[in-house]
Amino acid sequence: MSENVAKIRLLEQSPAVVGQFSEWIDKADWQAVTECHQGKTTRDVLRALGKDTLSVEDFAALISPAAEPYLLDMVAKSEQLTLQRFGNIVSLFAPLYLSNTCANECTYCGFSMSNAIRRLTLNDTQIQQEVAAIKRKGFDHILLVTGETNKVSMPYFEQMLPKIKAHFSQLSMEVQPLETDEYQRLKSIGLDGVLVYQETYRRKTYLEHHLRGNKSNFNFRLDAPDRIGQAGIHKIGLGVLLGLEDWRTDSMMMAQHLRHLQKRYWRSRFSVAFPRIRPCEGGIVPKSLISDRQLVQLIAAWRLFDRDLEMSLSTRESPEFRHHGVRMGFTTMSAESKTQPGGYAEGAEEALEQFEISDDRSVADIATMIRSQGREVVWKDWDPALS
Repeated sequence: MSENVAKIRLLEQSPAVVGQFSEWIDKADWQAVTECHQGKTTRDVLRALGKDTLSVEDFAALISPAAEPYLLDMVAKSEQLTLQRFGNIVSLFAPLYLSNTCANECTYCGFSMSNAIRRLTLNDTQIQQEVAAIKRKGFDHILLVTGETNKVSMPYFEQMLPKIKAHFSQLSMEVQPLETDEYQRLKSIGLDGVLVYQETYRRKTYLEHHLRGNKSNFNFRLDAPDRIGQAGIHKIGLGVLLGLEDWRTDSMMMAQHLRHLQKRYWRSRFSVAFPRIRPCEGGIVPKSLISDRQLVQLIAAWRLFDRDLEMSLSTRESPEFRHHGVRMGFTTMSAESKTQPGGYAEGAEEALEQFEISDDRSVADIATMIRSQGREVVWKDWDPALS
């Protein structure tokens, strides 16, 4: 066994004895993880394809260059596993941007504090207008999104969440990382799920892109999913921003993060997303490009790695890619998304948006597309009454 493979196997066992995931990252060797997936062979790929329960090493084989000739086999198995576990349904949700005010300086985000855009935090009346517009489109699952600032924090969330939840069966959030007791308080007033994307698991690269603000605290963000699990939140979402670093190495780190969380918070459900860097005000050129074909490979590898995992595809991707993505293993999709506060009501300004979307089709068109792929549309994927 090579030294690098030995390191990976040792680290796979580490989460059973460490506390927060940041303790595992401190032991991890980025270069060793990179060499692990780069060194995979055809034999490793075939072994992984033949297994029902996969390790992080098997996942490395499936995302490696050696697996590229087996893409059709991977996609076929991914579709089969998805149908077996989730049936022929795809859940639709809408993001509701409550604020674009942000105290962070991030190189890739349109909300970055140095960008000269008009800032807006929705008040109660504006939120009700947005909720009404979203409900008219048929959604029953909503994702609340904000920039990261102390001006839009727990007092605001505790005021607005109950009013929004009154209109939706399922409510998730993608906001700044919070403390465990804060997640518990939000759960008590209707919060069902929390998404916290690490962006990249390489500390050095992370600090190069998060220059100021609370988001520059690598460990606090990294350990947020642990706090979410400790709070008993029903659903925990992970993700990396594909393009900031080597996408294969970041994906392996996230796979390890998922296993760490699953061992501890087995009552929670888990999801992953696959955002690629999109153009925005003041944005950057991606360091690591991932092609459409490679993204398909990554998506299929995740389904083979964990058949219970929920996977989401956003409107960052093109209509063509999302059309084919329905059959690749996704369980959740956003539709007709607006990435600026007030975007669903008439007269919203595109200049307020976080990033450009690629698929601007209507909800009706997305639903028609999903049905054309032999799938059924559902407007929520969980109900608290069933828990």
